[in-house]
Amino acid sequence: MRYLCAVYVEPKAMESLTPAEGTTLDRDSIAYDGELRRNGHYIVSDALQHAKTARTLRVRNGKLSIMDGPFAETKEQLGGFILIEARDIDEAVELASKIPMAKHGTIEVRPIMQLSPKPRA
Repeated sequence: MRYLCAVYVEPKAMESLTPAEGTTLDRDSIAYDGELRRNGHYIVSDALQHAKTARTLRVRNGKLSIMDGPFAETKEQLGGFILIEARDIDEAVELASKIPMAKHGTIEVRPIMQLSPKPRA
């Protein structure tokens, strides 16, 4: 089963890392992706640019509205993700607990919902 490991971080906490700490975190994150790949759990991952580069949109009654930045005003913001394969939620949580960013933020582990295409009429 597939699980999304959503990585949430406090931008100020990440900005306070020294260049050496940032380099170490990047190196450790890439190495852990490699470990997940070697063990058959890795599907895809990526880091996101700062939340201030985001745009949030809604369509209501056919009208599009766009806001700069994330919609939610929270301390922690989505900073990246890792999509993994695990036998169950317990294994997914175990794998997520070793994500290096867990030491600096929060990891949300959520099962992927498998949608079936609707039959054509």
